[in-house]
Amino acid sequence: MIMTDVSDARSETLARMAASRAEIRRLLEPHPVSSDPSAGPGEGGAFFPRSRTMRVLMSGRGLGTIGAVVSGLLVARPALALRLLRLLPVGAVARIVLVKAIASMRGRRE
Repeated sequence: MIMTDVSDARSETLARMAASRAEIRRLLEPHPVSSDPSAGPGEGGAFFPRSRTMRVLMSGRGLGTIGAVVSGLLVARPALALRLLRLLPVGAVARIVLVKAIASMRGRRE
Protein backbone atom coordinates (compact mmCIF):
# COMPACT_ATOMS: atom_id res chain seq x y z
CA MET A 1 0.00 0.00 0.00
CA ILE A 2 2.76 2.45 0.92
CA MET A 3 4.76 1.51 -2.18
CA THR A 4 1.81 2.39 -4.40
CA ASP A 5 1.48 5.84 -2.84
CA VAL A 6 5.20 6.49 -3.30
CA SER A 7 5.18 5.32 -6.92
CA ASP A 8 2.05 7.39 -7.64
CA ALA A 9 3.65 10.49 -6.13
CA ARG A 10 6.83 9.81 -8.08
CA SER A 11 5.02 9.38 -11.39
CA GLU A 12 3.02 12.55 -10.69
CA THR A 13 6.23 14.48 -9.99
CA LEU A 14 7.89 13.13 -13.12
CA ALA A 15 4.88 14.12 -15.22
CA ARG A 16 4.96 17.67 -13.84
CA MET A 17 8.70 17.89 -14.48
CA ALA A 18 8.23 16.70 -18.08
CA ALA A 19 5.50 19.30 -18.61
CA SER A 20 7.67 22.10 -17.21
CA ARG A 21 10.63 20.98 -19.37
CA ALA A 22 8.40 21.06 -22.44
CA GLU A 23 7.20 24.56 -21.56
CA ILE A 24 10.75 25.82 -21.02
CA ARG A 25 11.84 24.24 -24.32
CA ARG A 26 8.92 25.97 -26.08
CA LEU A 27 9.85 29.34 -24.54
CA LEU A 28 13.55 29.08 -25.39
CA GLU A 29 13.07 27.75 -28.90
CA PRO A 30 13.96 30.38 -31.52
CA HIS A 31 11.05 31.92 -33.35
CA PRO A 32 10.85 31.60 -37.14
CA VAL A 33 12.82 34.36 -38.85
CA SER A 34 10.77 36.79 -40.90
CA SER A 35 12.13 38.25 -44.12
CA ASP A 36 10.98 41.71 -42.99
CA PRO A 37 13.49 43.12 -40.45
CA SER A 38 11.07 45.88 -39.46
CA ALA A 39 8.49 43.34 -38.32
CA GLY A 40 7.88 43.49 -34.61
CA PRO A 41 8.19 40.63 -32.15
CA GLY A 42 4.54 39.68 -32.59
CA GLU A 43 4.81 39.67 -36.36
CA GLY A 44 7.45 36.96 -36.61
CA GLY A 45 10.46 39.28 -36.40
CA ALA A 46 13.09 37.32 -34.51
CA PHE A 47 15.85 39.82 -35.06
CA PHE A 48 17.93 40.97 -32.14
CA PRO A 49 17.52 43.60 -30.83
CA ARG A 50 13.82 43.88 -31.50
CA SER A 51 13.18 47.49 -30.53
CA ARG A 52 13.96 50.27 -32.96
CA THR A 53 15.78 52.23 -30.28
CA MET A 54 18.20 49.39 -29.58
CA ARG A 55 18.69 48.78 -33.32
CA VAL A 56 19.68 52.43 -33.77
CA LEU A 57 22.00 52.34 -30.76
CA MET A 58 23.68 49.15 -31.99
CA SER A 59 24.25 50.56 -35.47
CA GLY A 60 27.42 52.44 -36.39
CA ARG A 61 25.93 55.88 -35.79
CA GLY A 62 24.39 54.76 -32.52
CA LEU A 63 27.70 53.44 -31.23
CA GLY A 64 29.30 56.77 -32.15
CA THR A 65 26.61 58.57 -30.20
CA ILE A 66 27.10 56.34 -27.18
CA GLY A 67 30.87 56.87 -27.42
CA ALA A 68 30.39 60.65 -27.50
CA VAL A 69 28.11 60.56 -24.44
CA VAL A 70 30.56 58.36 -22.52
CA SER A 71 33.48 60.59 -23.50
CA GLY A 72 31.57 63.69 -22.41
CA LEU A 73 30.72 62.06 -19.08
CA LEU A 74 34.34 61.05 -18.60
CA VAL A 75 35.53 64.62 -19.24
CA ALA A 76 32.80 66.34 -17.21
CA ARG A 77 32.47 63.95 -14.26
CA PRO A 78 35.35 61.45 -14.16
CA ALA A 79 34.53 60.17 -10.66
CA LEU A 80 30.95 59.36 -11.67
CA ALA A 81 32.15 57.74 -14.92
CA LEU A 82 34.59 55.51 -13.04
CA ARG A 83 31.92 54.58 -10.48
CA LEU A 84 29.57 53.61 -13.32
CA LEU A 85 32.36 51.70 -15.03
CA ARG A 86 32.66 49.48 -11.96
CA LEU A 87 29.03 48.43 -12.42
CA LEU A 88 29.65 47.14 -15.96
CA PRO A 89 31.02 43.69 -16.74
CA VAL A 90 34.20 45.09 -18.28
CA GLY A 91 35.29 41.82 -19.91
CA ALA A 92 32.03 41.36 -21.78
CA VAL A 93 31.87 45.01 -22.86
CA ALA A 94 35.50 44.91 -24.05
CA ARG A 95 34.79 41.75 -26.03
CA ILE A 96 31.78 43.37 -27.72
CA VAL A 97 33.78 46.49 -28.61
CA LEU A 98 36.66 44.39 -29.93
CA VAL A 99 34.36 42.26 -32.10
CA LYS A 100 32.70 45.40 -33.50
CA ALA A 101 36.09 46.97 -34.27
CA ILE A 102 37.35 43.84 -36.05
CA ALA A 103 34.11 43.53 -38.01
CA SER A 104 34.33 47.15 -39.15
CA MET A 105 37.96 46.66 -40.23
CA ARG A 106 37.01 43.60 -42.26
CA GLY A 107 34.15 45.52 -43.85
CA ARG A 108 36.48 48.32 -44.94
CA ARG A 109 38.91 45.89 -46.60
CA GLU A 110 36.17 44.32 -48.72
